[in-house]
Amino acid sequence: MATMIGIRDGPSAPSGANAPYSPAKEKAANRGVYCSRTTPLLRRVRVFVGAAAKVRILLGACVVIAVMLIIARAGSLMGWNPHSPSSVFSPSRGGYTVLINTWKRNSLLKQAVAHYASCSGTDAIHVVWSENDPPSDSLKAYLRKIVLSKSQSAHKPNFRFDLNEEDNLNNRFKPIEDLRTDAIFSVDDDVVVPCPTLDFAFTVWQSASDTMVGFVPRMHWLDDEKDGVTYYSYGGWWSVWWMGTYSMVLSKAAFFHRKYLDLYTYKMPSSIHDYVTRERNCEDIAMSLLVANATGAPPIWVKGKIYEIGESGISSLKGHSKRRNKCLKDFISLYGSVPLISTNVKAVDARHEWFW
Repeated sequence: MATMIGIRDGPSAPSGANAPYSPAKEKAANRGVYCSRTTPLLRRVRVFVGAAAKVRILLGACVVIAVMLIIARAGSLMGWNPHSPSSVFSPSRGGYTVLINTWKRNSLLKQAVAHYASCSGTDAIHVVWSENDPPSDSLKAYLRKIVLSKSQSAHKPNFRFDLNEEDNLNNRFKPIEDLRTDAIFSVDDDVVVPCPTLDFAFTVWQSASDTMVGFVPRMHWLDDEKDGVTYYSYGGWWSVWWMGTYSMVLSKAAFFHRKYLDLYTYKMPSSIHDYVTRERNCEDIAMSLLVANATGAPPIWVKGKIYEIGESGISSLKGHSKRRNKCLKDFISLYGSVPLISTNVKAVDARHEWFW
């Protein structure tokens, strides 16, 4: 920051004096402190006293910091940490339901269920199953056993399959009966979010529970306007990185309120359901539009490292970007407006990145 220095003319020096004007000297003289006869020894004493005072202040600050660190360490050793996320996820306060979408990838499903069962905030795990054949008894028994063994708390997560008769991406947003949590964490079977990162995202969602909170941002932008019709384009990760803005978070790894399962199934235009069924794509864009239309607010992107453990998926198919672009244009046309709100806000855990 630039410092502005004011320069002013001082009073004329006494007759015969050539000493330059000094505001500090004038101020001290007016207070009766300045004296030309002050001895060098006295000045040295003052310098020494001032230095000693600074040393005492510095030592005091070091002692305070050391005490704080000792208290924090002692609390951790005694099993209590005032900043621990586990205090947020007690059964009495509720956690979140992990909703895993899977399709013919049992090995990935086993890894995903084992991981999310180990997260302290997981109250229940539901697997959206859309295959023609139901899950085998051995698979169900294995997953139930792994949930019990991996859970780190006395409160074991509920586990069950949500079976569907047809393969349809709309299935992942069907309402679920007997839910004990308002928070839904929607995730693909090949996406692993570390538990501390997931728990932090949950606390962010708790502060804005009407919107979507997730890890995979996407954007839209004005593309063209012809004959009075405005066209928009869909932007992937590199567009978000380049533009520094986003308007969607994908449901492959995102929190949202369970009420949106009902709104998606019963209130969203059936033409959008039919579109998703026909194209076998873009249910996540449809959910982003639904939430934005209901809230008039942007989603929240949480900074955090996630891991994609699968080798292939819909996004790897040829022409995927073009299909997503067409989905967005068609959905906006069906809505008759653009409910998406752009933002550049990113939620960051300050406990780990306070100075960045």
